Amino acid sequence: TPERDVFATLVAGDALPGMTPDYERYFRDVYDHLIRVSDLVDSYRDLMTGALDTHLSTVSNRLNVVMKQLTIIATIFLPLSFLTGFFGQNFGWLVARLGGLSVFLGAGLGLQVLTVIALIVFFRRRGWLTASGTVPSVSSSRRTRLAPRARWLVLHPGHGPTVAADHS
Repeated sequence: TPERDVFATLVAGDALPGMTPDYERYFRDVYDHLIRVSDLVDSYRDLMTGALDTHLSTVSNRLNVVMKQLTIIATIFLPLSFLTGFFGQNFGWLVARLGGLSVFLGAGLGLQVLTVIALIVFFRRRGWLTASGTVPSVSSSRRTRLAPRARWLVLHPGHGPTVAADHS
């Protein structure tokens, strides 16, 4: 770009000692090439910026999927940690009531297994978890299709047709 500016002043008519019409044509040709190269560099910079933005968006989407998986795992283990901590405390009343193996299996382990099963069923019904244990990617086919007018009304809620209030 600085060379282009220098040649722009030469082509503009600043007379140099010994400048001939052939040299002037040559410098004008060099100036034209510098403009083309500068435009190519700018367009390649724009393409590279677009590619970098696409790459960063892809990495961000992958990170979001991993974070969703970790959140689901943490959500499953949160009630288990609470139940384990609750039954790990030695309350006099609780210790006196949990006397047999069936009560321990039902209250201690059964409640935890029931909690995990309920959370997994909940996550699958919401579409947050697949049968293979992975988080499904977002697909555009799940979105509801709207006509252009209906989409406009969703995006601009106060600009649609107004309904007259019934004063009867």
